[in-house]
Amino acid sequence: MARSIKKGSYTHYSILEKIGRLRAGDKTVIKTWSRSSTIIPEMIGYRFGVHNGRTFTELLVTEDHVGHKLGEFSPTRKFTRHGGRMAKDQADSTKTGNRTE
Repeated sequence: MARSIKKGSYTHYSILEKIGRLRAGDKTVIKTWSRSSTIIPEMIGYRFGVHNGRTFTELLVTEDHVGHKLGEFSPTRKFTRHGGRMAKDQADSTKTGNRTE
């Protein structure tokens, strides 16, 4: 369920404090564990290190990111392609450049 319009978007207070201390476009990475924080227009131009459970994934916020959550840009699971003989054959054919299609 979406957050109420009356309440406004949620952004952790520590992120807002750190943004106030830095300038936009600065190379400093703001590390955060708050994946649930919504990206607001004041965050544009800052670099964030969003924790994915193991490491910090670096994110440079642009206008396209506004309205999304920080956690959307830091996947927590590593996708290893689906297995099977057919997938292996396709992977081998793309490596060698031979396509049977």
